[in-house]
Amino acid sequence: MRKQINGLAVLVEEVLEADPFAHAVFLFCNRERRILKAIYWDRTGFALWMKRLEKHRFPWPTDGEQARREITREQLAQLLAGVDFWHAHERLHYTKVG
Repeated sequence: MRKQINGLAVLVEEVLEADPFAHAVFLFCNRERRILKAIYWDRTGFALWMKRLEKHRFPWPTDGEQARREITREQLAQLLAGVDFWHAHERLHYTKVG
């Protein structure tokens, strides 16, 4: 987690193949899952936000493809609160009774 704004913006562009100037927040988590960084463009420059947990760990997907997906504002709030929505119960779909 040594990268700052410029390094993270380059990761967004080259590794994630996304537009760092898009209307989006890009999240990065360290291996120990104790530090979470968010970078976003706010029309006048990049902003960097960081949160470090002292006792617990952030829930984070183990699959790289799952980590690259978009999440909602509600899911972001859950992530910051420590709720693991990636492994939450999935909605079941039934076609028959019995």
